[in-house]
Amino acid sequence: MKIGFLACPETMPASGTERRGDAFEHDLQLAALRPAFKACGLELAEINWHAPMDEFSDFALILLGTAWDYQDYPEEFLARLIAIEGAGITVCNSPALVRWNIDKTYLKDIAQRGVATVPTIWADNPGRLDVQAAFEHFDCENVVVKRQVGAGGLGQYLFGKADLPAHDWRMGHKAMIQPYLPAIKQEGELSFVFIDGEFSHGVRKIAAADEYRIQSLYGGREEIFEPAGSDIAAAGSVIDAMNDAISGEKPLYARIDMLRGDGGALVVMEAEAIEPYLYPQQGPNLGERLAKAIIKRL
Repeated sequence: MKIGFLACPETMPASGTERRGDAFEHDLQLAALRPAFKACGLELAEINWHAPMDEFSDFALILLGTAWDYQDYPEEFLARLIAIEGAGITVCNSPALVRWNIDKTYLKDIAQRGVATVPTIWADNPGRLDVQAAFEHFDCENVVVKRQVGAGGLGQYLFGKADLPAHDWRMGHKAMIQPYLPAIKQEGELSFVFIDGEFSHGVRKIAAADEYRIQSLYGGREEIFEPAGSDIAAAGSVIDAMNDAISGEKPLYARIDMLRGDGGALVVMEAEAIEPYLYPQQGPNLGERLAKAIIKRL
């Protein structure tokens, strides 16, 4: 049975396009999944999400994989997933879940369901005055400005009271403004990978000395994180909130990114259910877990 691993030209090695600096993660994930899938009778093949629809006809299921340019084409990406599903092919995670998860305003939704999230100001196209107002609103020295539809730390800014943007600066996108949390440089960002609703493995992501972004594109590194039961439960509550938000649909996979807040409680940075890197090097059983979960859905 053929399973598609949805990717984009910047991550696929044979696309003819210059690959992203983090495209090695695409290679690592495929290398981890393929043997386990084969052992379960599944063939895993890369496919560019921009490819013509007739190239999808042989697949029983499509994994969203490393379609890491989707943030620049959100409407086209969602339309493509809907078209694939309409052709009778299972899409994981589903277009309904992607629609909910593609704009980070989903954080409002899970916060309303009792999940602790990072305090956020939502702005259509923030400028210098919005950044200045955020310092007073949060009573903090530094703020981070992120795209509402974005991934990988791309198009993100860190501003301090003494390091404001230019007077005519504009984000150019709908954005979220958050206080910078020192925990990112202390304990690091903590990721909890779930497969079919069950905890798989934990990862601690640590920024380079001169950075705050933890992605490999910016020199970040990862290590195995063995979370306490209370931490797993906190991350699991995010999965529960996601299920509630989309009428009980259980994601095939999800990565919950969290930081340690004041008093030791975890707060959600992001709940990634579209195309998160799942850190197979820190989760050696990832391929087997994912293959078995896919078989249950076919």
